Amino acid sequence: MIFRTVSGYFDHNATTPVAPDVVEAVTRALSETYGNASSVHAYGQRAKAALDDARGAVAALIGAEPAEVVFTGSGTESDNFAIRGSIEALAARGRRRVITTAIEHEAVLNTARHLEKRGFQLTVLPVTADGVATVEGLRSAIGSDVAIVSVMHANNEIGTIQPVAALAAIAHEHGALIHTDAVQSVGKIPVDVRALGVDLLSLSAHKFNGPKGAGVLWIKRGTRMQPTVTGGKHERNRRAGTENVAAIAGLGAAAALAAGKMAVEAGRVSALRDRLEAGILREVPGTQVNGARDSRVPNTTNISFERVEAESLLIALDLEGVAVSTGSACSSGTLEPSHVLKAMGLSPHRTQNSLRFSLGMFSTQEEVDRVIEVLPRLVEKLRGLTRRPVTA
Repeated sequence: MIFRTVSGYFDHNATTPVAPDVVEAVTRALSETYGNASSVHAYGQRAKAALDDARGAVAALIGAEPAEVVFTGSGTESDNFAIRGSIEALAARGRRRVITTAIEHEAVLNTARHLEKRGFQLTVLPVTADGVATVEGLRSAIGSDVAIVSVMHANNEIGTIQPVAALAAIAHEHGALIHTDAVQSVGKIPVDVRALGVDLLSLSAHKFNGPKGAGVLWIKRGTRMQPTVTGGKHERNRRAGTENVAAIAGLGAAAALAAGKMAVEAGRVSALRDRLEAGILREVPGTQVNGARDSRVPNTTNISFERVEAESLLIALDLEGVAVSTGSACSSGTLEPSHVLKAMGLSPHRTQNSLRFSLGMFSTQEEVDRVIEVLPRLVEKLRGLTRRPVTA
Protein backbone atom coordinates (compact mmCIF):
# COMPACT_ATOMS: atom_id res chain seq x y z
CA MET A 1 0.00 0.00 0.00
CA ILE A 2 1.33 3.45 -0.94
CA PHE A 3 0.43 6.40 1.27
CA ARG A 4 0.33 10.03 0.20
CA THR A 5 3.23 12.15 1.38
CA VAL A 6 2.05 14.05 4.44
CA SER A 7 3.28 17.63 4.31
CA GLY A 8 1.71 18.55 7.62
CA TYR A 9 1.17 16.19 10.54
CA PHE A 10 -1.14 17.88 13.05
CA ASP A 11 -2.38 14.84 14.96
CA HIS A 12 0.26 14.41 17.67
CA ASN A 13 -2.38 13.91 20.37
CA ALA A 14 -3.36 10.69 18.59
CA THR A 15 0.23 9.51 18.32
CA THR A 16 3.66 11.00 17.69
CA PRO A 17 6.48 10.15 15.28
CA VAL A 18 9.10 8.02 16.99
CA ALA A 19 12.27 10.01 17.65
CA PRO A 20 15.53 8.70 16.10
CA ASP A 21 17.13 8.15 19.53
CA VAL A 22 14.12 6.04 20.48
CA VAL A 23 14.29 3.98 17.29
CA GLU A 24 17.93 3.28 18.07
CA ALA A 25 17.10 2.20 21.64
CA VAL A 26 14.30 -0.12 20.49
CA THR A 27 16.42 -1.62 17.70
CA ARG A 28 19.32 -2.22 20.06
CA ALA A 29 17.04 -3.92 22.58
CA LEU A 30 15.48 -6.14 19.94
CA SER A 31 18.84 -7.29 18.63
CA GLU A 32 20.94 -7.37 21.80
CA THR A 33 18.66 -7.48 24.85
CA TYR A 34 16.46 -10.44 24.04
CA GLY A 35 16.60 -12.21 27.38
CA ASN A 36 13.66 -12.58 29.74
CA ALA A 37 14.04 -10.02 32.52
CA SER A 38 12.92 -12.62 35.07
CA SER A 39 15.75 -15.01 34.20
CA VAL A 40 18.75 -15.14 36.53
CA HIS A 41 21.39 -15.72 33.85
CA ALA A 42 23.37 -12.95 32.18
CA TYR A 43 20.96 -12.53 29.28
CA GLY A 44 18.05 -12.09 31.68
CA GLN A 45 19.96 -9.68 33.88
CA ARG A 46 20.85 -7.58 30.85
CA ALA A 47 17.14 -7.28 30.07
CA LYS A 48 16.39 -6.44 33.69
CA ALA A 49 19.03 -3.71 33.59
CA ALA A 50 17.29 -2.22 30.53
CA LEU A 51 14.01 -2.16 32.46
CA ASP A 52 15.71 -0.56 35.45
CA ASP A 53 17.24 2.14 33.26
CA ALA A 54 13.85 2.92 31.72
CA ARG A 55 12.18 2.90 35.12
CA GLY A 56 14.70 5.44 36.36
CA ALA A 57 14.23 7.68 33.32
CA VAL A 58 10.44 7.69 33.73
CA ALA A 59 10.73 8.34 37.45
CA ALA A 60 13.03 11.30 36.82
CA LEU A 61 10.58 12.73 34.27
CA ILE A 62 7.65 12.78 36.71
CA GLY A 63 9.42 13.33 40.04
CA ALA A 64 8.86 9.79 41.32
CA GLU A 65 10.81 6.93 42.82
CA PRO A 66 11.75 4.16 40.37
CA ALA A 67 10.12 1.51 42.58
CA GLU A 68 6.77 3.27 42.14
CA VAL A 69 6.82 2.93 38.35
CA VAL A 70 4.80 -0.02 36.99
CA PHE A 71 5.08 -0.81 33.28
CA THR A 72 1.89 -1.59 31.35
CA GLY A 73 1.00 -2.08 27.72
CA SER A 74 -0.74 1.27 27.15
CA GLY A 75 -2.33 4.31 28.70
CA THR A 76 -5.68 2.55 28.49
CA GLU A 77 -4.40 -0.38 30.52
CA SER A 78 -2.94 2.03 33.07
CA ASP A 79 -6.30 3.80 33.44
CA ASN A 80 -8.07 0.46 33.85
CA PHE A 81 -5.55 -0.69 36.45
CA ALA A 82 -5.87 2.55 38.41
CA ILE A 83 -9.65 2.50 38.62
CA ARG A 84 -10.35 -1.23 38.84
CA GLY A 85 -7.39 -1.97 41.06
CA SER A 86 -8.22 0.72 43.60
CA ILE A 87 -11.95 0.10 43.91
CA GLU A 88 -11.43 -3.65 44.19
CA ALA A 89 -8.97 -3.02 47.00
CA LEU A 90 -11.24 -0.58 48.86
CA ALA A 91 -14.71 -2.03 48.28
CA ALA A 92 -14.56 -4.13 51.45
CA ARG A 93 -14.23 -0.90 53.43
CA GLY A 94 -17.52 0.39 52.03
CA ARG A 95 -15.88 2.55 49.40
CA ARG A 96 -17.73 1.54 46.25
CA ARG A 97 -18.05 4.80 44.31
CA VAL A 98 -15.97 6.30 41.50
CA ILE A 99 -16.01 10.01 40.72
CA THR A 100 -14.79 11.24 37.37
CA THR A 101 -15.58 14.05 34.91
CA ALA A 102 -17.69 14.26 31.78
CA ILE A 103 -14.68 15.00 29.55
CA GLU A 104 -12.45 12.06 30.44
CA HIS A 105 -10.95 9.75 27.84
CA GLU A 106 -13.06 6.69 27.02
CA ALA A 107 -10.49 4.53 28.83
CA VAL A 108 -11.68 6.12 32.08
CA LEU A 109 -15.35 6.74 31.31
CA ASN A 110 -16.08 3.31 29.87
CA THR A 111 -14.18 1.56 32.66
CA ALA A 112 -16.20 3.46 35.26
CA ARG A 113 -19.46 2.66 33.43
CA HIS A 114 -18.55 -1.01 33.32
CA LEU A 115 -17.98 -1.00 37.07
CA GLU A 116 -21.37 0.67 37.49
CA LYS A 117 -22.98 -2.29 35.70
CA ARG A 118 -21.31 -4.54 38.25
CA GLY A 119 -23.01 -2.75 41.13
CA PHE A 120 -20.51 -0.03 41.95
CA GLN A 121 -21.61 3.61 42.00
CA LEU A 122 -20.51 6.30 39.56
CA THR A 123 -20.66 10.09 39.76
CA VAL A 124 -19.75 12.11 36.67
CA LEU A 125 -18.88 15.74 37.36
CA PRO A 126 -19.88 18.47 34.90
CA VAL A 127 -17.36 20.96 33.51
CA THR A 128 -17.46 24.65 32.73
CA ALA A 129 -17.97 26.10 29.24
CA ASP A 130 -14.16 26.25 29.02
CA GLY A 131 -13.86 22.52 29.73
CA VAL A 132 -12.61 22.65 33.32
CA ALA A 133 -13.76 20.59 36.31
CA THR A 134 -14.30 22.74 39.39
CA VAL A 135 -13.25 22.35 42.99
CA GLU A 136 -16.79 23.23 44.04
CA GLY A 137 -18.20 20.45 41.88
CA LEU A 138 -16.05 17.79 43.53
CA ARG A 139 -16.61 19.17 47.01
CA SER A 140 -20.38 18.90 46.62
CA ALA A 141 -20.22 15.35 45.20
CA ILE A 142 -17.66 13.56 47.35
CA GLY A 143 -18.36 11.47 50.44
CA SER A 144 -16.96 8.70 52.59
CA ASP A 145 -18.18 6.07 50.10
CA VAL A 146 -15.78 7.22 47.36
CA ALA A 147 -12.87 4.92 46.56
CA ILE A 148 -11.24 6.93 43.80
CA VAL A 149 -11.49 10.23 42.00
CA SER A 150 -10.14 10.15 38.43
CA VAL A 151 -9.52 13.49 36.70
CA MET A 152 -7.32 13.83 33.62
CA HIS A 153 -4.43 16.28 33.77
CA ALA A 154 -4.82 17.64 30.23
CA ASN A 155 -7.75 16.95 27.94
CA ASN A 156 -6.97 15.10 24.74
CA GLU A 157 -9.42 17.05 22.55
CA ILE A 158 -9.13 20.66 23.73
CA GLY A 159 -5.90 20.60 25.74
CA THR A 160 -7.25 22.26 28.88
CA ILE A 161 -5.34 21.59 32.09
CA GLN A 162 -7.41 20.56 35.10
CA PRO A 163 -6.81 21.80 38.69
CA VAL A 164 -5.60 18.37 39.76
CA ALA A 165 -3.68 19.47 42.86
CA ALA A 166 -6.71 21.27 44.31
CA LEU A 167 -8.96 18.31 43.50
CA ALA A 168 -6.46 15.92 45.07
CA ALA A 169 -6.58 17.85 48.34
CA ILE A 170 -10.36 17.47 48.49
CA ALA A 171 -10.20 13.76 47.68
CA HIS A 172 -7.70 13.16 50.46
CA GLU A 173 -9.79 15.13 52.94
CA HIS A 174 -12.43 12.44 52.47
CA GLY A 175 -10.04 9.48 52.46
CA ALA A 176 -10.34 8.78 48.74
CA LEU A 177 -7.55 8.03 46.30
CA ILE A 178 -7.02 10.27 43.29
CA HIS A 179 -5.83 9.21 39.85
CA THR A 180 -4.88 11.45 36.96
CA ASP A 181 -4.67 10.40 33.34
CA ALA A 182 -1.58 12.39 32.33
CA VAL A 183 -1.22 10.78 28.91
CA GLN A 184 -1.59 14.15 27.16
CA SER A 185 0.60 16.17 29.52
CA VAL A 186 3.69 14.09 30.32
CA GLY A 187 6.49 15.08 27.97
CA LYS A 188 4.74 18.33 26.98
CA ILE A 189 4.72 20.25 30.27
CA PRO A 190 6.46 19.65 33.61
CA VAL A 191 4.62 16.94 35.58
CA ASP A 192 5.57 16.24 39.19
CA VAL A 193 3.54 13.62 41.02
CA ARG A 194 4.39 15.12 44.41
CA ALA A 195 3.31 18.62 43.40
CA LEU A 196 0.07 17.26 41.95
CA GLY A 197 -0.59 15.36 45.16
CA VAL A 198 -2.00 12.33 43.34
CA ASP A 199 -1.85 8.66 44.29
CA LEU A 200 -1.91 7.23 40.75
CA LEU A 201 -0.82 8.61 37.39
CA SER A 202 -1.07 7.14 33.88
CA LEU A 203 1.21 7.88 30.92
CA SER A 204 1.92 6.40 27.51
CA ALA A 205 5.16 6.35 25.52
CA HIS A 206 3.71 6.97 22.07
CA LYS A 207 2.32 10.36 23.10
CA PHE A 208 5.83 11.80 23.50
CA ASN A 209 7.82 10.28 20.62
CA GLY A 210 8.14 6.79 22.07
CA PRO A 211 6.90 3.47 20.71
CA LYS A 212 3.37 2.12 20.96
CA GLY A 213 2.82 -0.75 23.38
CA ALA A 214 4.50 0.78 26.44
CA GLY A 215 2.68 2.59 29.21
CA VAL A 216 3.11 3.32 32.91
CA LEU A 217 0.95 3.44 35.97
CA TRP A 218 2.73 5.34 38.72
CA ILE A 219 1.55 4.04 42.09
CA LYS A 220 2.46 6.10 45.14
CA ARG A 221 4.33 4.04 47.70
CA GLY A 222 1.88 2.53 50.20
CA THR A 223 -1.20 2.75 47.95
CA ARG A 224 -3.34 -0.37 48.18
CA MET A 225 -4.09 -1.86 44.76
CA GLN A 226 -5.61 -5.12 43.55
CA PRO A 227 -3.74 -6.40 40.46
CA THR A 228 -5.94 -6.61 37.36
CA VAL A 229 -3.51 -8.83 35.41
CA THR A 230 -2.59 -11.88 37.47
CA GLY A 231 -0.03 -14.60 36.94
CA GLY A 232 3.65 -14.34 37.76
CA LYS A 233 5.39 -11.94 40.12
CA HIS A 234 6.43 -9.37 37.52
CA GLU A 235 6.53 -5.66 38.37
CA ARG A 236 6.75 -6.44 42.10
CA ASN A 237 3.54 -8.50 41.98
CA ARG A 238 1.56 -5.60 40.55
CA ARG A 239 1.25 -6.51 36.86
CA ALA A 240 1.91 -10.06 35.66
CA GLY A 241 3.33 -10.89 32.24
CA THR A 242 6.75 -10.87 30.60
CA GLU A 243 7.74 -7.26 30.04
CA ASN A 244 8.05 -5.84 26.53
CA VAL A 245 11.72 -4.99 26.97
CA ALA A 246 12.21 -3.32 23.57
CA ALA A 247 9.18 -1.04 23.88
CA ILE A 248 10.05 -0.19 27.48
CA ALA A 249 13.61 0.65 26.45
CA GLY A 250 12.09 3.00 23.89
CA LEU A 251 9.88 4.50 26.59
CA GLY A 252 12.95 5.17 28.70
CA ALA A 253 14.75 6.82 25.80
CA ALA A 254 11.68 8.97 25.06
CA ALA A 255 11.43 9.99 28.72
CA ALA A 256 15.08 11.04 28.80
CA LEU A 257 14.65 12.96 25.55
CA ALA A 258 11.56 14.75 26.83
CA ALA A 259 13.26 15.69 30.09
CA GLY A 260 16.15 17.27 28.20
CA LYS A 261 14.14 19.13 25.54
CA MET A 262 10.81 19.92 27.16
CA ALA A 263 11.52 23.48 28.24
CA VAL A 264 12.71 24.60 24.82
CA GLU A 265 10.20 22.52 22.87
CA ALA A 266 7.22 23.78 24.86
CA GLY A 267 8.00 27.38 23.93
CA ARG A 268 8.70 26.56 20.29
CA VAL A 269 5.59 24.43 19.83
CA SER A 270 3.41 26.92 21.68
CA ALA A 271 4.53 29.68 19.30
CA LEU A 272 3.71 27.51 16.30
CA ARG A 273 0.30 26.61 17.76
CA ASP A 274 -0.49 30.28 18.37
CA ARG A 275 0.62 31.18 14.84
CA LEU A 276 -1.64 28.46 13.40
CA GLU A 277 -4.58 29.43 15.57
CA ALA A 278 -4.31 33.15 14.84
CA GLY A 279 -3.92 32.51 11.11
CA ILE A 280 -7.02 30.34 10.93
CA LEU A 281 -9.14 32.77 12.93
CA ARG A 282 -7.90 35.63 10.74
CA GLU A 283 -8.25 34.00 7.33
CA VAL A 284 -11.37 31.89 7.83
CA PRO A 285 -14.56 33.68 8.96
CA GLY A 286 -16.97 31.87 11.25
CA THR A 287 -14.30 30.14 13.33
CA GLN A 288 -13.98 29.86 17.11
CA VAL A 289 -11.53 28.24 19.54
CA ASN A 290 -13.08 25.69 21.88
CA GLY A 291 -11.93 25.51 25.49
CA ALA A 292 -9.78 27.68 27.71
CA ARG A 293 -7.01 29.46 25.82
CA ASP A 294 -4.88 30.40 28.81
CA SER A 295 -4.53 27.11 30.71
CA ARG A 296 -3.82 24.34 28.20
CA VAL A 297 -0.96 22.24 26.92
CA PRO A 298 1.21 24.15 24.42
CA ASN A 299 0.57 21.97 21.38
CA THR A 300 -3.22 21.80 21.10
CA THR A 301 -5.99 23.91 19.59
CA ASN A 302 -9.56 22.87 18.86
CA ILE A 303 -11.39 25.08 16.36
CA SER A 304 -14.99 25.03 15.15
CA PHE A 305 -15.85 25.93 11.55
CA GLU A 306 -19.35 27.28 11.07
CA ARG A 307 -21.40 25.58 8.33
CA VAL A 308 -18.77 22.89 7.72
CA GLU A 309 -18.98 19.26 8.74
CA ALA A 310 -15.69 18.43 10.44
CA GLU A 311 -15.31 15.05 8.78
CA SER A 312 -15.63 16.59 5.31
CA LEU A 313 -13.00 19.18 6.13
CA LEU A 314 -10.73 16.51 7.61
CA ILE A 315 -10.91 14.51 4.37
CA ALA A 316 -10.30 17.63 2.27
CA LEU A 317 -7.20 18.44 4.31
CA ASP A 318 -6.02 14.84 4.08
CA LEU A 319 -6.16 15.06 0.30
CA GLU A 320 -3.83 18.06 0.62
CA GLY A 321 -1.43 16.00 2.73
CA VAL A 322 -2.45 17.58 6.04
CA ALA A 323 -3.40 15.24 8.91
CA VAL A 324 -5.77 16.51 11.61
CA SER A 325 -8.43 14.95 13.84
CA THR A 326 -12.03 15.48 14.87
CA GLY A 327 -11.19 14.41 18.43
CA SER A 328 -9.99 11.29 20.18
CA ALA A 329 -8.40 8.73 17.87
CA CYS A 330 -10.01 6.05 20.06
CA SER A 331 -13.44 7.33 18.94
CA SER A 332 -12.75 7.45 15.20
CA GLY A 333 -15.33 5.84 12.96
CA THR A 334 -18.25 6.98 15.11
CA LEU A 335 -20.86 9.52 14.01
CA GLU A 336 -21.49 10.58 17.59
CA PRO A 337 -20.66 14.21 18.43
CA SER A 338 -17.67 14.89 20.65
CA HIS A 339 -18.61 14.05 24.23
CA VAL A 340 -16.08 16.62 25.40
CA LEU A 341 -17.59 19.52 23.45
CA LYS A 342 -21.08 18.33 24.34
CA ALA A 343 -20.19 18.36 28.05
CA MET A 344 -19.02 21.96 27.65
CA GLY A 345 -22.53 22.92 26.54
CA LEU A 346 -21.72 23.69 22.91
CA SER A 347 -24.51 23.53 20.35
CA PRO A 348 -25.14 20.20 18.58
CA HIS A 349 -23.83 21.59 15.31
CA ARG A 350 -20.68 22.99 16.89
CA THR A 351 -19.89 19.64 18.50
CA GLN A 352 -19.73 18.18 15.00
CA ASN A 353 -17.95 20.96 13.09
CA SER A 354 -14.75 21.16 15.14
CA LEU A 355 -11.24 20.01 14.31
CA ARG A 356 -8.31 19.36 16.62
CA PHE A 357 -4.87 20.50 15.53
CA SER A 358 -2.07 19.07 17.68
CA LEU A 359 1.60 19.80 17.03
CA GLY A 360 4.82 18.20 18.19
CA MET A 361 8.59 17.92 18.14
CA PHE A 362 8.90 17.75 14.35
CA SER A 363 6.31 20.43 13.49
CA THR A 364 7.63 23.37 11.43
CA GLN A 365 6.59 26.90 10.59
CA GLU A 366 6.40 25.90 6.92
CA GLU A 367 3.77 23.28 7.75
CA VAL A 368 1.79 25.77 9.80
CA ASP A 369 1.85 28.39 7.05
CA ARG A 370 0.73 25.87 4.46
CA VAL A 371 -2.35 24.99 6.52
CA ILE A 372 -3.19 28.68 6.81
CA GLU A 373 -2.77 28.95 3.05
CA VAL A 374 -4.93 26.00 1.94
CA LEU A 375 -7.63 26.03 4.62
CA PRO A 376 -9.62 29.11 3.47
CA ARG A 377 -10.08 27.64 -0.02
CA LEU A 378 -11.21 24.28 1.33
CA VAL A 379 -13.66 25.81 3.80
CA GLU A 380 -15.09 28.13 1.14
CA LYS A 381 -15.62 25.19 -1.21
CA LEU A 382 -17.43 23.15 1.44
CA ARG A 383 -19.55 26.11 2.50
CA GLY A 384 -20.51 26.62 -1.13
CA LEU A 385 -22.56 23.45 -0.85
CA THR A 386 -24.97 25.28 1.51
CA ARG A 387 -26.74 28.61 1.19
CA ARG A 388 -26.82 29.83 4.77
CA PRO A 389 -24.63 32.90 5.43
CA VAL A 390 -21.57 32.69 7.65
CA THR A 391 -21.50 34.65 10.88
CA ALA A 392 -18.52 36.99 10.84
